Amino acid sequence: MDTHDISAPPRAQSRHTADKHPNQRPGGLTHDNTRHTTRFTVIGNHLAQHPELSALAIGLGVHIQSLPKGARADIKTLAARFPEGTTRIAAALRELETHGYLRRERHRIPDGRIITRTISCNQPGNARRDHKGPHAPPPTKAAKTAKAAAPRKALPPVPRPAYPSPTLIQQATDLLTDLRRHDPRLLLSTCDTAHLAPGVAAWLERDVTPTAVRHTLTTDLPPDPLRRPAALLAHRLTAQLPPPPPFHAPAPRPPVRHPLQNCDACDHAFRSPTPGRCHACRTAVAAA
Repeated sequence: MDTHDISAPPRAQSRHTADKHPNQRPGGLTHDNTRHTTRFTVIGNHLAQHPELSALAIGLGVHIQSLPKGARADIKTLAARFPEGTTRIAAALRELETHGYLRRERHRIPDGRIITRTISCNQPGNARRDHKGPHAPPPTKAAKTAKAAAPRKALPPVPRPAYPSPTLIQQATDLLTDLRRHDPRLLLSTCDTAHLAPGVAAWLERDVTPTAVRHTLTTDLPPDPLRRPAALLAHRLTAQLPPPPPFHAPAPRPPVRHPLQNCDACDHAFRSPTPGRCHACRTAVAAA
């Protein structure tokens, strides 16, 4: 009587025990997994099962995190890779940016062009702040005030004309003042205009038309707000300064053609600045 059946359960199992294991629920999802050893990417469930991201945004986030460093991840490249169009892909990328999985930063390269760098974040909210560590506190109000009160960095130097005549400097100043009509962001202060005017005068001195100078300063500007438009213009005036025009020797003066005169002796016509005798008559008189 004291022998127990070891195969019998110690107590009755709850009918809800199976609910704690959804993978074992009849008709539910079952995984047939094989362990990866090469060519795999670790993706967090916070992205793969994000409650607010669309399926396209989740798929693009997974794809971007699987790309190697230096791969292109712009809208055109992704649209060429996937069947979705540029509009849907752009919207999905904005979703990833909103939730911290993607950052797009603009940088200036040495030749003056503006490029966009895409930064993929596998842990949103864990980005470094100004290289001070992942948990650096935000700047205080006093720090922001001190930064605002700090003196502004001097503008880059600009070229100088060889002969800065007042008329040339005034023409350059008028050109700079008129830039705001082409782009409101290029509204310059009086101090910035005075600093940039010699640079524009150097271009005009090299036989560059005002229209060409204006085109150089206003074309291909970054779409973002300009923090210091004068610094951008100073960089362009220096980096894209054209060479001086080729030297042309002055043309020789044309020979002088004297008016026709009638010879006083033989009445023949000859060229001379003053009336008198022709060369033949003067030679005969001299020989006699």
